[in-house]
Amino acid sequence: MSRIENLIVKLCSSGVESVELGTLGKFVRGSGIRKSDFTETGIGCIHYGEIHTYYDTWANKTKSFISSNFPKRLRKANPGDLIIATTSEDDEAVAKAVAWLGDEDIAVSSDACIFQHSLNAKYISYFFQTEFFQLQKIPRITGTKVRRISTKNLAKIQIPLPPLEIQREIVKILDAFAELEAELEAELEAELEARRRQYQYYRDKLLSFAPPPLCQTYEINEICEMNRGREITKKHLRDHSGPYPVYSSQTANAGVFGFIDTYDYDFESITWTTDGAKAGSVFYHDDRKFSITTHCGLLRVRDNSAIIAKFLYYFLEKHAVSHVRKGMGNPNLTSTVMSSIQVPVPPLEVQNEIVAILDKFDALVSDLSIGLPAEITARRKQYEYYRDRLLTFKEAA
Repeated sequence: MSRIENLIVKLCSSGVESVELGTLGKFVRGSGIRKSDFTETGIGCIHYGEIHTYYDTWANKTKSFISSNFPKRLRKANPGDLIIATTSEDDEAVAKAVAWLGDEDIAVSSDACIFQHSLNAKYISYFFQTEFFQLQKIPRITGTKVRRISTKNLAKIQIPLPPLEIQREIVKILDAFAELEAELEAELEAELEARRRQYQYYRDKLLSFAPPPLCQTYEINEICEMNRGREITKKHLRDHSGPYPVYSSQTANAGVFGFIDTYDYDFESITWTTDGAKAGSVFYHDDRKFSITTHCGLLRVRDNSAIIAKFLYYFLEKHAVSHVRKGMGNPNLTSTVMSSIQVPVPPLEVQNEIVAILDKFDALVSDLSIGLPAEITARRKQYEYYRDRLLTFKEAA
């Protein structure tokens, strides 16, 4: 930080001016490229969806290509340009950007735009990740189900504009920090994966029971009531926010989708994803008042049952996915198939002991308040803090 501070004193001691992006360059919309147009080799291209799923701050190679015979009217990014995804289903991902640092011009799809400029490309791309950028961006996003930002509104966003020497020094620091961060996260992820495998091993051992009559077996429909979720859109969530959680197959965050002002169900439960790529994924909810969205089924343990809901969750976490039907359409796990899954039911004291052991393992692996996931989260927050600090300047008078 001392070198940055010295450069600021030397080059801009009176402060740094914030300037609208539109005065620093030109925004050009991408043109029509579909994933079906991709080829093994040819002209490099970036599809807007890949900005969300594949690229990070910068890139010098493309994941995809299109034929050199593709119409020449395609709009292309030059080396040094910024490529920005202008649409997403959530506000945070709108305007995610990648600096193109390759040697050749590349094609860019629609639902993305190209920012042609004369600044340090990485500096701008890092700026697009900051809280200052996000605060300016959010009020300019439009749309309901699909959220988008126009090139006109992007042009109005202000960026602090220190001299190029300072931009280069900031990029140098953030590049080194990001590289170290990636190495540390890789080590932590490897350890976390080892813990997951250890958890799965002990879960499988603990849930292996002797056949009847030593352990009674029931079908799901004998011990549970089954329900179906209802459709709750993101617009509905925004218009009817409240204290009750909504669970959905559309998110990997333990099924948490948002919060709403009404609820459908009032009991401890297990939900499962009924179709799609995550069909058979199982979630446990100890909330007594909640709703679930479509593509989820709901299990309620019967009041007179001799099984603990959390025990059933751990069993289904291992076995439900093996009953997913795969064919020409989406993978699915129907209520009929789910209801026929056979579950071993040991005595309650055994169930409680198994749940207590697996809860400890699960907390170590999954709970973001303790253990390795917390350390990974802390590393990311530390990086974000220093990135935002480096890109924050005293305003010029």
